[in-house]
Amino acid sequence: MNQDMIPTGVNLGIDGPSLLADIAETAAFGGTAKGGICRLTLGAEDRQVRDWLGTQAAALGGVLTVDSMGNQFIHLSGSDPALPPLVMGSHLDTQPTGGKYDGIYGVLAGLSALRALQRSGYRMRHPVELVNWTNEEGSRFAPAMMSSGVFTGAFTQAQAYGTQDARGTTFGQALEEIGYRGAEPCGQHPVRAYFELHIEQGPILEKEGITIGAVTGVQAIRWFDLRLSGQEAHAGTTPRAMRRDALLAAAHVMIMIDEIAQSYGADTRATVGVIQVQPGSTNVVPGEVEMSLDLRHPDDDVLAAVEERIRMEATRQAEQQGVTLSMKRIWDSPAVHFDPDCVEMVRRAASLMGQSCRDIVSGAGHDAAYMGHICPTAMIFIPCRDGLSHNEAEHAEAGDIVAGANVLLHAIMAADAHFDPA
Repeated sequence: MNQDMIPTGVNLGIDGPSLLADIAETAAFGGTAKGGICRLTLGAEDRQVRDWLGTQAAALGGVLTVDSMGNQFIHLSGSDPALPPLVMGSHLDTQPTGGKYDGIYGVLAGLSALRALQRSGYRMRHPVELVNWTNEEGSRFAPAMMSSGVFTGAFTQAQAYGTQDARGTTFGQALEEIGYRGAEPCGQHPVRAYFELHIEQGPILEKEGITIGAVTGVQAIRWFDLRLSGQEAHAGTTPRAMRRDALLAAAHVMIMIDEIAQSYGADTRATVGVIQVQPGSTNVVPGEVEMSLDLRHPDDDVLAAVEERIRMEATRQAEQQGVTLSMKRIWDSPAVHFDPDCVEMVRRAASLMGQSCRDIVSGAGHDAAYMGHICPTAMIFIPCRDGLSHNEAEHAEAGDIVAGANVLLHAIMAADAHFDPA
């Protein structure tokens, strides 16, 4: 990257108190008794916070566009209308017991950056935009990062529209119900580069006392649906030797999965997060179990080896218990390596702001993982208390929140100077 292209002498900063006030205000949309947020994709609370964001766009003087997946784009024009926009963003949906910062922090920080540019009168050459991606979490409609996946061609829109929640409502129906199916075809919105700001969702930055993580990439992620089929039987009359207990087999499989993950080193992650047991009666031997599996590793080849071994060992465990096993991969997000120049912009913005910084790999999936396949992309992390996320107790310190937003602002300004120079 040409260091001379980074703007100097431009003293811009976001309005910290306003950003913190926005976080507090939007926490009311789906706020829980424990201080967290339950704002599931395309529900009433999601519509409320989307409407709020649209109001902010109007107050800012930005142009709001909604595409066919419900993604919201707020556009501020640049001095050269021929240039594609530089985009900041994240998401507004949460887990059922989510916190106040996962996702929405990146949206609100981007909003604060747009306000800073408007307030100062500093006009970039590129247009600059803020995006709210629909259904990043995947907690109501699986898989996660669905709309950025459609935007980048990882999924088709038909696949997304047909996805059902636990009650049988499709994504397409829910999108229509809240009035956020836009006219612009998803994926036709131009993007020159993309920056996403997020809490780390892990303990490294806090443990090391570092404010900014310059994210170099996202580890590979694969999701699976497993089904173990045995035979229902009376709990009191069926001898152990004659049982085909699907839940007992599932317990053996889960222990085996953990042992395999440990054997591939500390970077391997394996999580069973959902178990459904049929028929679900106290005095009936379970005949069927469905469960989820989340596998992660920074190296695609290692993750493939972990999957292969789990398939082989899980089948063997199931056979020993007299049950059958099916294991279906439902999502595959390969490891992503972010654009070196964009990562360097984050590092230099942190230095300019006087903030400590280290390189870091994201253990969680983000919309930036898909965007990294189609345009120069980088992420910025700030610490979160105890590394806790997807939890109502999720917390980030005010100073770190403001620092991260200022790094985002100056990284996007550096991108404006770096890309498509005159």
